[in-house]
Amino acid sequence: MKRKLMMAVALLLASPLALAYQVTGPVVEVTDSKIVVKKGKENWEMARDAGTKLAGDVKVGDKVMVEYKMTATSIEPKAKKKSRAKTKNKDQ
Repeated sequence: MKRKLMMAVALLLASPLALAYQVTGPVVEVTDSKIVVKKGKENWEMARDAGTKLAGDVKVGDKVMVEYKMTATSIEPKAKKKSRAKTKNKDQ
């Protein structure tokens, strides 16, 4: 019983960490609503809002580490495709 309780507590503590990601690189663009960071050859654009914690002043060219979460904004089910029943040709 004690072991199950410890596992449940560990899962609860680890679950917020599992949904957090990070990217590090130089800032390409920064506005009140987004930050763009260069990762390799790609630009990674992430939204910002009033809840985004910002330690100090960040400007273009600064190397930063951005922690972010991916959250679904909508989910739409798609119609299932009808499967074609394969029929064997009796003449073969």
